[in-house]
Amino acid sequence: MMPTLTPRLQRFLDRNSHSMIIDGDSIAVSSDQTIAVVNPATEEVIAHVGLASAGDVDRAVSSARLAFDNGPWRTMAPMDRERILLRFADLVEEQADSLAQLITLENGKLVGQARSSDAIGASKTLRYYAGWATKIEGSTLDLSLKQKPGKQNFAFIRREPVGVVAAIVPWNFPVSIAAWKIAPALAAGCTVVLKPSEETPLSALMLGELALEAGMPAGVLNVLTGDGATTGAALVAHPGIDKVTFTGSTATGKQIGKSAMDHLTGISLELGGKSPVVVFDDADFEEAAKGIAAGIFRNQGQVCVAGSRVYIQKKHFDRVLQDVCDLGKKMRISHGFDPDADLGPLVSSQHLERVKSYIGKGVEEGAVLESGGKQVARTGYFLEPTVFSSEDNQKVIIQEEIFGPVLVGVPFDDIEDALQKANDTPFGLSSSVWTQNINTAHQMIDGLKAGWVFVNAPGRSDPNLPLGGYKQSGIGRELGRQGLYQFTTTKSVNIVY
Repeated sequence: MMPTLTPRLQRFLDRNSHSMIIDGDSIAVSSDQTIAVVNPATEEVIAHVGLASAGDVDRAVSSARLAFDNGPWRTMAPMDRERILLRFADLVEEQADSLAQLITLENGKLVGQARSSDAIGASKTLRYYAGWATKIEGSTLDLSLKQKPGKQNFAFIRREPVGVVAAIVPWNFPVSIAAWKIAPALAAGCTVVLKPSEETPLSALMLGELALEAGMPAGVLNVLTGDGATTGAALVAHPGIDKVTFTGSTATGKQIGKSAMDHLTGISLELGGKSPVVVFDDADFEEAAKGIAAGIFRNQGQVCVAGSRVYIQKKHFDRVLQDVCDLGKKMRISHGFDPDADLGPLVSSQHLERVKSYIGKGVEEGAVLESGGKQVARTGYFLEPTVFSSEDNQKVIIQEEIFGPVLVGVPFDDIEDALQKANDTPFGLSSSVWTQNINTAHQMIDGLKAGWVFVNAPGRSDPNLPLGGYKQSGIGRELGRQGLYQFTTTKSVNIVY
């Protein structure tokens, strides 16, 4: 089962116990508390990381604060920041195989997806924001302020880095989402304390090592290992943090928002999703079924923008849903290094039980289990791709985020009915529409309450396409120009001359 690991990864894993990265050095946590990193395909412990205490958090934030206030990064010529970020991107790409294998070991996802989506995706994001380091702009203003005769105003707005950033990232795309946060923050001139999930801390540590190899000055990018209750809570509440950027559940995001408000710390939150897919009678049904299956079963459904609710116009409801079921049944479930695998394991035993509990709720509530729904009888946290159908849009499995390979199909009558059902949720992160009618597409684009709308395709990220949610799916945007400017603050200036 275990492939031949790259030499770099083998050396990395030979350490067994892994330290934090603070001020450019590997530093052990101050206590003897550790967290076991488990391979979800084998249930074997592959490494241990330290559980950073509040004191460790303070060391990391102090290092980032010193690097921001007195270090060279913020005052460095933008072209020099760009050069280091480009070198960072090159190293991530060069080590894509090592990163991908490491992500598969700690996360379980297919190694090909780990390489393309996580490792190569991160290098693309770093490269994209490296270019932005030299293109941050302000603006000039015409003021109506009256001055003494012979005097006039010269007013302008300049953008400055917001300061020390706490970046808290989830386990589902541990490297690419880390890059979504650290790349724009670093390009803007900020310093960063990165805290990965306790399920996937190893890839973040390797990412931090590559940043140092690229020439990142000490203290500019620090990496803390630990859990949310101890490490994450101390980081969010630290008075030395100027901005918190978090991706994860809505419940945790609300807690972070409340804690940040105690210090009036800036926040951006990319939170839960329950993204609708809407299929009209004139859609290309074969392509739609493939897109629906890819949108919900990719990465075992552990994707914030996964299309987990599919609304199909009544005339072709049975056909389209059956096509999706058939695609799910054909998927090979195996470990992430199996070249023939279509689905890997869920990330942990706890998460597997959570997803299974939702499947149980769906059955109890009377939703029809069309296919799948069972845990695979083998070592590891494997679950069949699961499809329900229901006439009732208020069922728990339709209203709450499951974050697994579970899809619910619901029929609809017309555009008004589709929009009412698609928007009838507290979330609003992503959506997709399948139709050949441009008028239908634009009516849906106008009416859907979601930060993303894809037409005739499942949602996929690009460094230049902002991502963020409506309603309880978050605050702010990541990626694109907006993703950069959220790590800046503006200063208004008027010179009387």
